[in-house]
Amino acid sequence: MKSAGKIGAFIAVLVLAGATTNPGYAQDAEHGKAIFKACAACHATDHASRSGPGLGEIIGRKAGTVPGFSYSNAMKKSEIVWDTKILDAYLESPQQVVPGNRMPYAGLKNPTDRTDLVAYLATLK
Repeated sequence: MKSAGKIGAFIAVLVLAGATTNPGYAQDAEHGKAIFKACAACHATDHASRSGPGLGEIIGRKAGTVPGFSYSNAMKKSEIVWDTKILDAYLESPQQVVPGNRMPYAGLKNPTDRTDLVAYLATLK
């Protein structure tokens, strides 16, 4: 029985060590800012529209509502209110989230890059 107790204690130490050595991924808005450089060809970080709508204050904004921007009917009718979860999904696959939208972008497949980009977009005022 002594060896069973030692084995149990050893397993507990391994589990605890694993839990403390991998704290998880923290969002990096600065890295997201670097990722955004590819988006900047179409999107501004304020309310100005280019070929894409301005992204200032996107979190909490209803999709398809930037004044003066010509959205697709799909986007205007989407009923989406942008939050970090839906932005992440949209950036991964725009056509899957809003079928028929006009954004000519296949999606950002790297989950770390998406998380960081969303963190950056959340800082835009």
